[in-house]
Amino acid sequence: MSPAHPEDWPVLAAKGAADAQLLKDIKALAAAAEESDGNPPLSEQTLVTLRAADTGGHSVLTLALYSPDEKPDPATAQDLAGVAVVIEEPDGTGVLEVAVHPSYRNQGVADRLVGELRATRGFAGLNAWSHGNHEAAAELAARYGYGPVRELWKMRLTSAAAELPDVPLPDGVTLRVFVPGRDEDAWLAANRAAFAHHAEQGNMSRADLDARMAEPWFDPAGFLLAVDASDRIIGFHWTKVHPRHGDHPAIGEVYVVGVTPHAQGTGLGKALTVAGIRHLQHQGLHAVMLYVDADNIPAVSLYRRLGFTRWDVDVMYAPLEGR
Repeated sequence: MSPAHPEDWPVLAAKGAADAQLLKDIKALAAAAEESDGNPPLSEQTLVTLRAADTGGHSVLTLALYSPDEKPDPATAQDLAGVAVVIEEPDGTGVLEVAVHPSYRNQGVADRLVGELRATRGFAGLNAWSHGNHEAAAELAARYGYGPVRELWKMRLTSAAAELPDVPLPDGVTLRVFVPGRDEDAWLAANRAAFAHHAEQGNMSRADLDARMAEPWFDPAGFLLAVDASDRIIGFHWTKVHPRHGDHPAIGEVYVVGVTPHAQGTGLGKALTVAGIRHLQHQGLHAVMLYVDADNIPAVSLYRRLGFTRWDVDVMYAPLEGR
């Protein structure tokens, strides 16, 4: 490690989508952190926004802390010691995520980045995610007056435990796969209706959708649509496959399941969930995971009945003052 202290290292501040070199450095840092921790340190939405030419109306601020020229062992060298990313909505609210490369931990890198953020932008309107809720993240949040306000559970179903029930589709409903170039606008409308009270998912834009469709993991065959007799989308189960990395095998994900309001209460959500899991199992995956809010009791109960167990947790932190 460099003998210098992170508080003396320069911080690069960038606004908007990241340039090619910065994005490459952030992705390398994120991959190293995920390999070390078993959790991605940055959300998918953050990475999508960082690399998008059109940020979909979001304001993006990136603070990157690069180490001095003195490098660690060449086999593990990484110039980008840590990064803080703020994705801000037009109303001034936003989300902060901080990631530190494993080679530079326990040196005050995160404190340096958060301190710089406080001095330049401030914390007004900001919540922060901790993916995996590491002890160091909880301590950092507490030092800056933040406390936990939301838990997002990661649940997992292993193939050995998967005895899925047969769940028929409601009368008049059929399943088909998403067709790129045809279904985008109709799906976005169905998604807005299904998640009208869940801004993170319901506000997905065409730019957000196009960015995900451009990802290597996107597979239309795993994007299941429930349609009525008029081919109107009334529900969907978008699945995802995370490829193997390092010692971590490939794993499927219940990426998002939604049902439009007039089709809710018909059993369609459970039928779509089971159909998507079976699709993932047919790919030969050893396990399937999903994210669910801990306080969404009906959803947690459904997933438990299907054999999912709690695996890990992401925690959102918010300022405690005034709460």
